[in-house]
Amino acid sequence: MKPTGIETYVDAAAATLGLPLRQDHRPGVLRYFELAAGFAALLEAVPLEPHHENATTFVPVSPPEPGT
Repeated sequence: MKPTGIETYVDAAAATLGLPLRQDHRPGVLRYFELAAGFAALLEAVPLEPHHENATTFVPVSPPEPGT
């Protein structure tokens, strides 16, 4: 995502959420979204096949009883 797209997204998201964004916070928020967009681009670049999907159900295993 280009910097202008990030600015547009942040402005639209803040307006949609009714979240006031102070001018002194804006550079940090934009930098965070720039970093997040970079991470997302790295993940999207990895080719995945259907068998790479995570399991649909997680079933935890209880710890063993003490002394067993």
